[in-house]
Amino acid sequence: MIPTLIRAGCAAVLLATGFAGEASAQDPVYARNLASACFTCHGTDGRSVGGSPPSLAGQDKNHLLKQLKDFKEGKRPATLMHQQAKGYTDQQLEAIAGYFAGTKPGPAAAAPAARVNY
Repeated sequence: MIPTLIRAGCAAVLLATGFAGEASAQDPVYARNLASACFTCHGTDGRSVGGSPPSLAGQDKNHLLKQLKDFKEGKRPATLMHQQAKGYTDQQLEAIAGYFAGTKPGPAAAAPAARVNY
């Protein structure tokens, strides 16, 4: 029983430290989960409402990645983005840029109507 607990603990530590990050970066669900933090401001799947902040869906991956790295390194002025970008590794930023580059651009989806329960 103890060897099983040790193996499970080691596996958890390896996963938590990013040992499996290389495989995860290729996973589209992993990339969408990372990108979902951007949805609050840039719209669901990167389609912003009214164009401000800009839509990210369908933009060139290399362009997006450069912008994200510039925010992370403080090379580009921002109100929030420099703090957001600093929270990700370069591999995670690449996954985020790839996600938005692979997302079809288009209008933002309308918010669902409020639901009234009587």
